[in-house]
Amino acid sequence: MTTQEFDVTKSIASQPRVAIVTGGSRGIGAEVAQRLAADGMAVAIAYAGDKEAAGEVVARIAGGGGSAFAMRADVADENQMTALFDATAARFGGIDVVVNAAGSMTLAPLADFDLAVLDRMHRTNIRGTFVVNQLAARTVRPGGAIINFSTSVKKLALPGYTAYAASKGAVDAISLILAKELRGRDITVNAVAPGPTATSLFLDGKDQETIDRMSTMNPLERLGTPGDIAEVVAFLAGPARWINGQVIYANGGAI
Repeated sequence: MTTQEFDVTKSIASQPRVAIVTGGSRGIGAEVAQRLAADGMAVAIAYAGDKEAAGEVVARIAGGGGSAFAMRADVADENQMTALFDATAARFGGIDVVVNAAGSMTLAPLADFDLAVLDRMHRTNIRGTFVVNQLAARTVRPGGAIINFSTSVKKLALPGYTAYAASKGAVDAISLILAKELRGRDITVNAVAPGPTATSLFLDGKDQETIDRMSTMNPLERLGTPGDIAEVVAFLAGPARWINGQVIYANGGAI
């Protein structure tokens, strides 16, 4: 599958840096895509199924004078992701930043967890991260950055999050080891570990009492916002060249 459903590419005098953002149609991924575009990057957005939402993100980027296109691609499918990477390089001339924001989260106690759901979640969170990072390691230009998404739940150790936290532990391992495997390439690899953040991924299925309780776990006494997390990603994608092989906890001080 190589069809590009959305394409808003501006003529730019000087070649911009180029970013791929998976999971870029909504939530944190959408905010990251827009922030990187505002920082002057051309952006390719990978989305799993919400074509309309992806188009809206592209339109917002275009409205701000940026360049973007969106393409449907499953992060765990190496052929679809290769098509996305190839299309991005062909359109923009190369790839400098890869942000893997795509993720899946299902909550239940370990004793009751459906193993079929576990396999589907791990396909996205572990295999997907591996596929995206493998392609990024082969294509990102010197001076570039690879940024994955972990979670603060690994340290918060909240009941019900066993399967999700375990999958994100694998993301940490991939990120830290790949940073060392790319020695000499001038490419940084880091993971961002958000705390509770006001997105549908976090809010869906929770009652107000749970949301209020988790909002006050940090000293700032609020949920994070997608913009809070996008700010960290922009730092790692741009000026933070001396931060490498790290998991950055963005949770308002909850841990």
